[in-house]
Amino acid sequence: MNKTINTGIIACPALAMAALTTVSCSHKQEQAPAAGRYNIVYIMTDDHTAQMMSCYDKRYASTPNLDRIARDGVIFTNSYVANSLSGPSRACMLTGKHSHKNGFTDNTTCVFDTAQVTFPRLLQQAGYQTAAFGKWHLESLPTGFDTWEVVPGQGDYYNPDFITMQGDTIQRHGYITNVITDLSLDWLENKRDKERPFCLLIHHKAIHRNWMSDTCNLRLYEDRTFPLPENFYDDYAGREAAAAQEMSIDKDMDLIYDLKMNRPDKSSRLKALYEKFCNRMDSAQRRAWDDFYSPIIADFYSRNLSGRELAEWKYQRYMRDYLKVVKSLDDNVGRVLSYLEEHGLLENTLVVYTSDQGFYMGEHGWFDKRFMYEESFHTPLVMMLPKGLNRRGEVPEMVQNIDYAPTFLSLAGVEVPEEMQGVSLLPLLTGEKVEGWRSALYYHYHEYPAEHSVKRHYGVRDSRYKLIHFYNDIDRWELFDLENDPYEMHNIYGERGTEGVTRNMMHLLDSMQVLYDDPVRLRFPLNDKLQ
Repeated sequence: MNKTINTGIIACPALAMAALTTVSCSHKQEQAPAAGRYNIVYIMTDDHTAQMMSCYDKRYASTPNLDRIARDGVIFTNSYVANSLSGPSRACMLTGKHSHKNGFTDNTTCVFDTAQVTFPRLLQQAGYQTAAFGKWHLESLPTGFDTWEVVPGQGDYYNPDFITMQGDTIQRHGYITNVITDLSLDWLENKRDKERPFCLLIHHKAIHRNWMSDTCNLRLYEDRTFPLPENFYDDYAGREAAAAQEMSIDKDMDLIYDLKMNRPDKSSRLKALYEKFCNRMDSAQRRAWDDFYSPIIADFYSRNLSGRELAEWKYQRYMRDYLKVVKSLDDNVGRVLSYLEEHGLLENTLVVYTSDQGFYMGEHGWFDKRFMYEESFHTPLVMMLPKGLNRRGEVPEMVQNIDYAPTFLSLAGVEVPEEMQGVSLLPLLTGEKVEGWRSALYYHYHEYPAEHSVKRHYGVRDSRYKLIHFYNDIDRWELFDLENDPYEMHNIYGERGTEGVTRNMMHLLDSMQVLYDDPVRLRFPLNDKLQ
C-alpha cells in the first residue's frame, strides 16, 4: 500500500531548531530511567569520511555540532571498519562479528539473517525501548526494535519513501536528512515511555553518492577552491589492484548523475537514474535546483574542458556537493543534541556519531571506498559520554565497528554473547588506564566482481605496517610502512631489507585469521623464505 504524507517539515534545520526550541522550553527535564541505566543514541551516516569533519581535519569542512560531541566527549583517532561497504559494515555493527561470521559479506548477493543475535534484540529483551529510523540497507527488515521506519535500499534525497512496521510504503515530503531527524525527535518526544531506558538508532542516507544537497544549501562553498590531494594523480605503480579499479574521479565519475551537468542533448550511463531522482522534487524544490544548476551547466559545456582541466573541475564540483550534504547533516545532529540537552538527557545518554566507513575525497584520484587503504578503512568515531564515564579528548587505542555491539551491551549491563568477536570499548571510556589492548586489526573485503571493480582482499594493520593480499582472480601482495609512507604510494612487499617485517606481518595475519575463524585463509606465498 502506498501513501503520501506531508509532514509539514520546516525547510532548513536552522529554522527547525528554532521551532524545536520554542516547543521544548515548556517541557520539564526528565528524570533518569529506573536503576540509572544509560540511554544510547547512535547516529550513523553513510560514506562520511574523517577528513571531512573539522574535529579530525580542518582543511575542508566546518562541522561545529559534530565537533561538539568530540570536544565534550572523546574522539577516536584510530577507528576502523571490518569491511568498507555499506551493508556489510552495518551487519558488523549490529552483530559484533566480522562479515564472514554474520553472513552479510557484500551488497549484491546477501540478505541479512534476522534470526541471529544483534545488540538491539538483546537490549530489547533487557527492557530497553529500541527504535530505528532511516537507512537500513540489509535487504531484510529490522528486528529487535519496538519501532522502526526505514528507507528502501539507498533511499532518496528528496521526498523519500519509507517502509513502515505495518508493511506500508509511504512517501514523506522534505529533504531526507531533515525527515529522518524529525521522525527520531518525534519518537523521543511523543512515542516512548519516558520511565524506561532507550536505544535510538538514527541512520542517515547522507552523505552517499550522488550528493544532492538541500535546496537551502545549494549556494554554499561555491567560492571555495580546494587543494588537490598530493596523490590525486597517482599512477598506481606497484599496485596492480589499485590500477584496475573503476572509481576514478577523472574516468568514472558521471558528469550527469554525480555532477548534475544534465542537458537534453547530453547523455551518460546514469542519466535516467539522475532524472528519476530529480522528478521526485516538488515544483518549488525543482525550481530552486534548476535556478542554481542551469548557469553552471551552461558555463561548463561552453568551456569544453578535457584532460587535467576536466579532472580538476570534476574534483571541485564533487567537493562542493559533498560538503553541502555534510552541512545539512551537521545541522541535524545539532537538532538532536539540542533536544537531549533541553530535556536533561545528556547526563544519562551515550551519544555516538560514526559512519559506515570512510571515503576517498580525491586521494589516489578516487571517490568511493572498499579498499583497505586508510581513507576508507578508517572511519570517524566520536562519543559524548554520560555522567560516570570520565574519559575526555583523544582515544588512540585501535577500535573497530565490531566493537560497537559489545560496548552498548556492556553499558546497559547486558552480558556480551561469546559469539561476538568485538570487544567492549567501555573500559576505554572510564578514564582509567587499560592494559593489553589490541595492537592490530583485521579487514576483509568480499564484493567482486561488482561495481567499481575493487578486487577481493584481506589484510592486517598494526601501529606502523599494513599487509594486504588481493586474491580470487588475482594474487598480489602489498606492504606499506605507514610511518614513512602515510599516503600508501610505495608498495615495499618483496623489497630487500623487508624480509623481517614481512615475516612478522604474515604471521600476524595468519594468527588473526585463526582468531576470527575466517575460512578464506592465508597461505604463505614465500613460505621457505619466511620461516
